[in-house]
Amino acid sequence: MTTAPEASRTAATSQAIGFLLLDNFTLISLASAIEPLRMANQLAGRELYRWYTISLDGAVVKASDGLCVTPDVGTQTALTLDTVIVCGGVGPQRAVKREHLSWLQAQARLSRRLAAVCTGSWALAKAGLLDGYETSTHWECLAAMQEAFPKVALSTRLFSIDRDRATSSGGTAPMDMMLTLIGRDHGRELAAGISEMFIYDRVRNEQDLQRVPLKHVLGTTQPKLLEIVALMESNLEEPITLDELANYVDVSRRQLERLFQKNLHCSPSRYYLKLRLTRARQLLKQTPMSIIEVASACGFVSTPHFSKCYREYFGIPPRDERLEKNSVEMLPVTLGKEPAALLQSATYEERSLEPPSAAMGALAQAQGEPTYASVRLKS
Repeated sequence: MTTAPEASRTAATSQAIGFLLLDNFTLISLASAIEPLRMANQLAGRELYRWYTISLDGAVVKASDGLCVTPDVGTQTALTLDTVIVCGGVGPQRAVKREHLSWLQAQARLSRRLAAVCTGSWALAKAGLLDGYETSTHWECLAAMQEAFPKVALSTRLFSIDRDRATSSGGTAPMDMMLTLIGRDHGRELAAGISEMFIYDRVRNEQDLQRVPLKHVLGTTQPKLLEIVALMESNLEEPITLDELANYVDVSRRQLERLFQKNLHCSPSRYYLKLRLTRARQLLKQTPMSIIEVASACGFVSTPHFSKCYREYFGIPPRDERLEKNSVEMLPVTLGKEPAALLQSATYEERSLEPPSAAMGALAQAQGEPTYASVRLKS
């Protein structure tokens, strides 16, 4: 049984995370963000994180799949939080209310770390809390956000961590973001242990991009361009010449060049090279294939030429990419101007007034698991 002093130390060192649920939020993104926290506690054998679900009035919130979640608290409840994560989903423009914006702005004034999953970044941007920050969101919401919030530095990355902001796209991408943050907080071993428990073969990093369908970018106005790109994607190992591509879709070479410059702002040869190099990067990170094999699989006739193109495009040679994959070390997180202030935990007395978090119940149930307290944390 935990003694009173031990309970005080636990409460004083664990981080409190609030999940603000918007109507029609995606359940998979919420679960992908919460489950790593639960498993971090289990593997550490103590409460590193506790979490609360929040809605405007504490009423039930319906997810995009129709399942309903009863939040722990409403926004009127005074919680001492270290991080607030906005959970969005379908139709964030309709889901975000004025009261959401006021509450998020109040959290920002309290120096909370602010985060979002799926389309939750819409709420933060609407509140003016992402201006000048690199931001990720679900690709389906990307164009609308670019139009509505020109001051936000939107990215197609799976997730972005920029000072005291952390935003991710949807699906399982929040798990990658949370594992990265947990690794920075408590070490790479804990993050690796969590990914093993979830049969998560590779933790994607901030450099990984969403695959945004070109149809979403171009719409249906450029069917010939879409057809050309589809041909390119299907022929990475044995690239087709530009003249052949033009003939396939019945345009001239000059028309082909103009199509790419007008709509994709690059030459067709440059775009084709980008597709091949992106594929090469995936193979380097996700397979044991040798660099020679990767070069061949991506249509490069020589390894030196492949390495030169790779280095020019990504800034590092393919050999270093693989070394980074195998030996990258998680660095201590540095958020904002005063990281210590952002992550400073409240006193036990302050938190004893808060509603109970589900974290302690989950931790108690996990005590009989063979992996309980199996990871020794860095002191």
